This record gives sequence, structure tokens and C-alpha cells, in this order.
Amino acid sequence: MKFTGNTIFITGGTSGIGRALAEALHQRGNKVIVGGRRRAHLDEIVAANPGIDAIQLDVADPVSVEQVAAKLIVDYPNLNVLINNAGIMQVDNADQRLDDALMTATVETNLVGPMRLTSALIDHLKTKPDAVIAYTTSVLAFVPLAVTAVYSATKAALHSYILSQRFLLQESRVRVLEIAPPWVRTDLMNSREAEQAMPLDQFINETLVVLDSGADEVLVDAGKMMRGNVGPTEHEFVNGFNAQMKAVFIG
Repeated sequence: MKFTGNTIFITGGTSGIGRALAEALHQRGNKVIVGGRRRAHLDEIVAANPGIDAIQLDVADPVSVEQVAAKLIVDYPNLNVLINNAGIMQVDNADQRLDDALMTATVETNLVGPMRLTSALIDHLKTKPDAVIAYTTSVLAFVPLAVTAVYSATKAALHSYILSQRFLLQESRVRVLEIAPPWVRTDLMNSREAEQAMPLDQFINETLVVLDSGADEVLVDAGKMMRGNVGPTEHEFVNGFNAQMKAVFIG
């Protein structure tokens, strides 16, 4: 991915990985626009980072997505990078009756939203040099966390979609990237103080190095073991991982 001179739209850009990535790319000479649901948070990041713009967006709302996509094309005609980062993660108890509202919101936000926004911008991006569509998935796309089964499933589905889209766009100008973080210290699952999670600034610094390398799949070292879990030992690995994490989240 080219690191300077881009016009970049980042969803979920007001906190956590999205905000840190937005600020890092802004500092490297890109025009950055962040999207998010809460106006106060958008105003705060704009005030703290002169030059960053913000647009209110709910990726789970198809009307909001269409309106924002149209506005981006008109107001930022040089837009060439879309980073689909917005996501929600909650304990969902797949061994019990699922909360339908939680399940629907997770699928709409984490899976349908990125697909819908990319669809609305894809024809525009095909016309731009150095165009990139990036998605923030998770190492849980490869090794599900049982207590967040719906979240993990949305990330696995998004990974599958990325593989298909990358194949279909391989003869175009558009590169399709997947950023698959390990556990990072953010507000997701109240992980800001979690000792086992990766510090956010370290994650961003390592991610930028991988992005600069030209890789399609952006993995930091801490996530590689999870990504490498394939083959006949998959179930044993997943069960061992979840036995460890059950003690962390449930006790």
C-alpha cells in the first residue's frame, strides 16, 4: 500500500484501532476521513487532529451507507482507499438461546456493513490509481473464541468474502487487503487494561511495517500462530485455546 498522497476513508475511526490507524496515516501525509456513529466522538478526533475530516455513518443502516458513499464521491473525488474497520464484539452465549438483537447487530455491523459500503464505492475505486480496499477482520476469523461465537463467525465470513473479492479484482487497479489483529488493548471487550493483549501503539507500528511490505494479508507476529492453525489438528487447537480463554472471561 502506498503510504503518502492517498485519500482514505476509515470506518469505526473514532476509537481503538480505527482511530490509531487514522492518526498514523494522517501523520504520513494522507487525507484521512473518519466515519463513526457518534457525533461527539467525531468532533473530538477532528479537534485533536487538524486536517482529519469526519462523517457520521452507521454501517448497519443501508440508507446511511448509501448517503455517505455518495457524499464521499462528490466531496472527495480522489478517494482511493477504503478501510472497513467498524465492528462490535460482545459475549453472545452460543450454548444458550441467542439474544436476537445482539446477533443481528453483530452480523449487520461486522459483515453486511463492510460488504454494503464496499459495494457502494467499488465502481469509483476502480477508476483510481493505487486503489485499496482493506478490511479489519481478526485472528478469530481463523480460531473462533467460543464466548463470542457470533463475532468470530462474522470475521470468518468476512475473510472468505475478501478471498473472493481479491480474486475477482486481481486484473483491476484495486488491491484487497485483510488486516487481522490479535487481541489488542482497545475498548472491545473492555480490553484496554488487559495484560495479555497487545499494546495498541505496538500493534499499529507493526501493522504499518507489514502494510509497507506489500502483503495482502496484514498479520503482526503475535497473530501468526492463530493464522497458521490449519489441518487435522484444528479442533484440538481451537478447544485448547478456548479452555484458556474461558478462564479469562468466565473464571
